[in-house]
Amino acid sequence: MDIKEYIASGILELYVAGQLSEEENLKVAEYAKTYPEIQTEIEEIEASILALSKAVSPKVPLSFDVFKQKIEIDESSEVVPLKKKRVNAFWYVGWAASLLLTVGLAYLYMQNEALTSEIKLFKEQSLYLEKQIEEARNSLARSKALLENLRDRNVEVVPLGGQEVAPSSYAKIYWNKEQQKLLVDAQGLPDPPEGMVYQVWSLTLNPLTPTSVGLLEDFTADENRIFELANNNSSEAFGITLEPAGGSASPNLEQLYTLGTVSG
Repeated sequence: MDIKEYIASGILELYVAGQLSEEENLKVAEYAKTYPEIQTEIEEIEASILALSKAVSPKVPLSFDVFKQKIEIDESSEVVPLKKKRVNAFWYVGWAASLLLTVGLAYLYMQNEALTSEIKLFKEQSLYLEKQIEEARNSLARSKALLENLRDRNVEVVPLGGQEVAPSSYAKIYWNKEQQKLLVDAQGLPDPPEGMVYQVWSLTLNPLTPTSVGLLEDFTADENRIFELANNNSSEAFGITLEPAGGSASPNLEQLYTLGTVSG
């Protein structure tokens, strides 16, 4: 239950003013027992109304003892009948009107605050939805572009198998020689340790010459684990090693995770 929203709804002012049904009164009383904040708010509303009633009520209470000290009554004194003072009904009407006006203004204020909060929440939700839609569109565009690249007739697929340091690892490279571009599917690689990064190498085999193609940066942030790299080398094989952040000038063969040769 959102206690702040419940207090801001104005129902507690109606409860104190006696404008709720019996069922609603019981519910408010139950909430007041369960949540001290609600009980405190009820007491503050009652105190405000009491203060208002004191402000418009007579300042000095009437007491017969006061008059008794001012006069002396003996047996010979003539009793003069006193007329009852007519109570001014307008005073009660004014007090009631003031009370209703106060409660009404408080209720309207609470309603306005609640409406303002709802409008703010709606705007935030709208902005979030627009962002989600935009991200979905971008993701769809990337997916379409990826499929077009994978289906290109000039793309050669090079599977990379796991090596001694990580036998269960695997990866796949889609090499478009005409566009000199690689798509590296690294879904089969584990997350690199902090401060480390995967580095892709183009290899010629005789003699064995490694050339860095690029890094698989932001690896854990990419859910698809598909990376696009440029490759203008006459590659005969590809390997992926684990290197310190920023990459290395030559591969650390002790951290060779995957390796695969180009067919033909």
